[in-house]
Amino acid sequence: MIKWQPYWDHHIPLPKLGPLYSRLVTAFVALICFINSYDGDFVFDDSEAIIHNKVAGIVGRADLLCALFFQLSFLVYCKAFQGGDKTFSVLWIFGSILLCAVAMLCKEQGITVLGVNAAYDILMVCNLNIYELAHQLSGLLMRLALLFLGGSFLLYARWRIMGTGPPSFTEVDNPASFAENVILRIVNYNYYYSLNAWLLLCPWWLCFDWSMGCVPLIKSAADWRIFWPLLLWCCLMGLVYQALCSQDSNKRRTLTFGLVLLVIPFLPASNLFFRVGFVIAERVLYLSSAGYCLILAYAVGYCSCHWKKHKVCGLLCSRLVSRSQQWRSEQSLFASALSVCPLNAKVHYNIGKNLADRGNQSAAVKYYREAVRLHPKYVHAMNNLGNILKERNELKEAEELLSAAVHIQPDFAAAWMNLGIVQNSLKKFDEAEQSYWNAIRFRKKYPDCYYNLGRLYADLNRSIDALNAWRNATMLKPDHSLAWNNMVILLDNTGNLAQAELIGKEALKILPKDHTIMFSLANVLGKQEKYKESEGFFLNALKINPNIASCHGNLAVLYHRWGKLDLAKRHYELSLRLDPSAPGTKENYNMLKRKLEQRQRAVG
Repeated sequence: MIKWQPYWDHHIPLPKLGPLYSRLVTAFVALICFINSYDGDFVFDDSEAIIHNKVAGIVGRADLLCALFFQLSFLVYCKAFQGGDKTFSVLWIFGSILLCAVAMLCKEQGITVLGVNAAYDILMVCNLNIYELAHQLSGLLMRLALLFLGGSFLLYARWRIMGTGPPSFTEVDNPASFAENVILRIVNYNYYYSLNAWLLLCPWWLCFDWSMGCVPLIKSAADWRIFWPLLLWCCLMGLVYQALCSQDSNKRRTLTFGLVLLVIPFLPASNLFFRVGFVIAERVLYLSSAGYCLILAYAVGYCSCHWKKHKVCGLLCSRLVSRSQQWRSEQSLFASALSVCPLNAKVHYNIGKNLADRGNQSAAVKYYREAVRLHPKYVHAMNNLGNILKERNELKEAEELLSAAVHIQPDFAAAWMNLGIVQNSLKKFDEAEQSYWNAIRFRKKYPDCYYNLGRLYADLNRSIDALNAWRNATMLKPDHSLAWNNMVILLDNTGNLAQAELIGKEALKILPKDHTIMFSLANVLGKQEKYKESEGFFLNALKINPNIASCHGNLAVLYHRWGKLDLAKRHYELSLRLDPSAPGTKENYNMLKRKLEQRQRAVG
């Protein structure tokens, strides 16, 4: 009866940019939609993890909101100059800073819009003309001071929100940042920059996660991948040269502002100022893609007489459609990642978890084992693999895996609890009890662990300890059905029928539709000869689930004792029809038939 619980539109005209900015906004929106179709940055590190993002339209909502308020902050800053280049509105500038704050609260990158606003002011409003700059210097300095003060305040606020310290990351999150050799660190950072640039130019190899061996480190000068950072910097230097030295002033401003939009929003993800928790995250390209779109739009417009623009758009649209198809299901998404990053342990882990969730445990084991092979300290893969092995009764290997997981990460409460379940199955009761208490020590509010601890105590006939453990489980999780039900069953088995009745009725106040508690309470009431009340709970349980053989069988016993033999006969037959091997039901039914025969003979 007592079972284990597994762990399981208004247009705002912009000065100086004219039609080009319209192209930028159109291209930016299109590219955001495109990037949105391939970026998710999933993290499935816990066996309880659930995929919340099922469709392309809602992926990376925080990043999309940040991009939205980033653009709004920039547009509002441009609005400040609608009265002309020499006048500006402080109110609109404060509005821009406020929108920047909202963007930053969505994602840290949002604060970089202040740098973009400053660059826009210098390049577009002041036109970067050294002879005229002096006449505008006082206004420019005032605006830059407002941006600087606003940015400083927002940085301080964000620092306080984060707990006055940076988040901690592990080597698997960003291995280059843990390289001891500074030269190797710089080379690998630049290689990451080149990969991000390639994702903007040709988003073909896309993956929901780029960590855990997806991008091996460059460790020597003989590695051919060094060519890509060199190519990136050559291209950037070429763009910078055109931006600074072109005879066309419009080209200079456009390319310079495009580079500003491309580079500044990417700085927080560049590892230059602080360590970030990823190798590549396609979502960080949302904001930088605005600069890419501006440069691309200018290039396409400049070369329109030579390019077939509809072919370029068709290619990007076809890629968008194909990637969106991959996001239609977890299975197709993870399979697409496997072809891009076959060395990524997290990809194998997620495929294994998806297979396990769909009931294909044999295939899941293969992927979990590969995840552990690729990353021997992947404790979450060990934990999930141990769970499957436990279900397959391969207890020794399950114990080894779970013991290794808690040795690697001593505060892994879920693994401690699962280890306790395995140890209990192996009759290692003292070790199992200690494992449960370790789990509770690292996770104070852990109702499932209290439940399993109570199950251990029940096996050891420590009834009071079992009841206390289950009571703790229901206090932490009032709708913990199994804990409530087991308390009723244990009190019933130990003869404390009155207390069992009180517990059962208390549970039904919280879980009024729980047929298992109704069933257990009906048994208790029947033993107290409260037949009418017991009958009501049995019938309510059968209304919720009419195919419970044991419920029909016990209701038949109730009628049998109550003297309602015809009803007893009917429910015995229903019980045997649902479960012919139900223990005791056939014997009780035979006893009833003999009694009915005797009554019939007596009447005759």
